[in-house]
Amino acid sequence: MALSSNHLLGLQGVSKEDIQLILDTATTFREVLERPIKKVPTLQGKTILNLFYENSTRTRLSFELAEKRLSADTINFSKAGSSAAKGESFKDTVRNIESMKVDMIIVRHESAGVPKYLTQISDANIINAGDGRHEHPTQALLDMYSIRERLGGIEGLKVCIVGDISHSRVALSNIYGLQAMGASVSVCGPSTMIPWEIESLGVKVYNNIDKAIAEHDVLNVLRIQLERDAGVLIPSVREYHNYFGITAERINKNNPNVLIMHPGPINRGVELSSEVADGPFQIILNQVTNGVAVRMAVLYLLGTKPEA
Repeated sequence: MALSSNHLLGLQGVSKEDIQLILDTATTFREVLERPIKKVPTLQGKTILNLFYENSTRTRLSFELAEKRLSADTINFSKAGSSAAKGESFKDTVRNIESMKVDMIIVRHESAGVPKYLTQISDANIINAGDGRHEHPTQALLDMYSIRERLGGIEGLKVCIVGDISHSRVALSNIYGLQAMGASVSVCGPSTMIPWEIESLGVKVYNNIDKAIAEHDVLNVLRIQLERDAGVLIPSVREYHNYFGITAERINKNNPNVLIMHPGPINRGVELSSEVADGPFQIILNQVTNGVAVRMAVLYLLGTKPEA
């Protein structure tokens, strides 16, 4: 089986079959990560460019490790210290690097739509590692894989995305992906952080965190993105925690079986109390481990896809 597209630009419109293929393939690579020798020759001879115009820790390291585990050659690009910092256009930067015969490009950029634009100026397979407030597909895929791993499936589950929805590309990819896989998706947060049109996506809106905890199987808790001026949407981080923070007391009172997730990095004492972040309710570090396997699956499926 093969993916229906040569790129992964987002999860909007991606079929259940494609998502299922990625998750099933990730299961194979998850087993590879448990071996003494965690490397396979699958993408030997392929060259992959990590084109990061935004800061990143988990996503970038996860992609780099996935590429190394698949025996690919990698090129790492950061805007700081590059010709882009001297004024070189994005198009010229990409074309100069691609002239070195790059097969795949992993791109993170502050502007929505850049991954799609890359498909128009490059012959490489393009994978979106986060574009503005648009999408972050591999994060949603690893979230879905982690849910399936812990709960045995996705179809029929009730999943609530909590927090700074308006600034989040993770939220949008999760909504598209989870709905494609048969889950019911809701969002919860201050009204200032909930996009007004979100219900048009078939999403229910909650403004009460206790009710959200009580009525859902999974809470995917997002970071308050203070670097994107999210702080102006709330009176203070202390007040946010008082009204929407996930604490052990709230979980025990409303739904002790709820599964807690977070894409990281965590603002401890804001979105999650430390007791929850380190406690038995969460699978946060599992998400990080699973991210490598999921990204290996995406790289493999695109990197070995037969020519049309």
